[in-house]
Amino acid sequence: MPDIAAASDTLLLAAFAGAALIIAVLGSRMANIADVLADRTGLGEALIGSVLLGAGTSISGIVTSISTAASGHPELSVSNALGGIAAQTMFLALADIAYRKVNLEHAAASAVNLGQAGVLIMLSALPILAWASPAVTVFSIHPISPLLVAIYLVGLHNAHRIRQEPMWIPRKTEATRNEDDDECEDDRSTRMLFATFAALVAVVGVCGWVVGEAGVELSSRYGISQGVVGALLTAVVTSLPELVTTVAAVRNGALQLAIGGIIGGNMFDALFIAASDVGYREGSIYHAISDRAVFWMALVVVMTAILLLGLLRRERQGPAGIGWESTLLLTLWLGGAGLQIALG
Repeated sequence: MPDIAAASDTLLLAAFAGAALIIAVLGSRMANIADVLADRTGLGEALIGSVLLGAGTSISGIVTSISTAASGHPELSVSNALGGIAAQTMFLALADIAYRKVNLEHAAASAVNLGQAGVLIMLSALPILAWASPAVTVFSIHPISPLLVAIYLVGLHNAHRIRQEPMWIPRKTEATRNEDDDECEDDRSTRMLFATFAALVAVVGVCGWVVGEAGVELSSRYGISQGVVGALLTAVVTSLPELVTTVAAVRNGALQLAIGGIIGGNMFDALFIAASDVGYREGSIYHAISDRAVFWMALVVVMTAILLLGLLRRERQGPAGIGWESTLLLTLWLGGAGLQIALG
């Protein structure tokens, strides 16, 4: 790998910006492929969005978190994971603005997304419990880390069961969009689509490594705290695929894919912390972070709870042209970002 630290300021910023651009451009192509595969496989937009699109678009973020944790920067690593979840949740508010017909959460009713949001709240709250608990480790790994992976897998199984045998059915209205209403056509075979998606994931992953290494170096050179760099710089950049794919999915009418991609991506992002704990060899990563990282943990729990309530309430149209939950999500993220910047 090239030595990022030896690069000039101009080259460093160019590498960071170039990686960000590639991540954003490839993200839209991943959304289109995921929409087609949702129809081809019969798994549905919410589940495909959660598993394939969510994990695929998150690859740059997990590479960033693991690489920075392994190089001894736990604050940047965890802040990148949590900042990414917060930013991606806020992206749904931007998608709501882009979808002018009705409140996005009303139109994209899905029992699967409700279940996934509940699992995400658990995944976001458990690191707080780890932080507040004794620094017990086994092979330098805190017991909460494997528990996060187990809950994620159980959550995916639960989502599949909800889709196959739903016990809650969203009330249909004239504004409710059924994912069966549109069929995405693509001449490429299913195998080719999967191969293309995998290739895009690989490229995005390499770009994620560049973003992470450049973020560490930028933090060092310009005296910016790693918490701010992680939560607001690398997190937003590595979350660009989620923004692009969400807006692209909304424009294509794949509303459940858009929300499922964000919630599923956030679930996968919660595993960044577990993976970072494995990569961090100096002990429990939960006890190597500052209060700022814990702030983002709590903020993510609140934002996800608001999203869940919005999906349940299904407001048709808010006073500002978007749902009340979207207004709150934007306000919370901007307030959190402003506070972190003010603290320096």
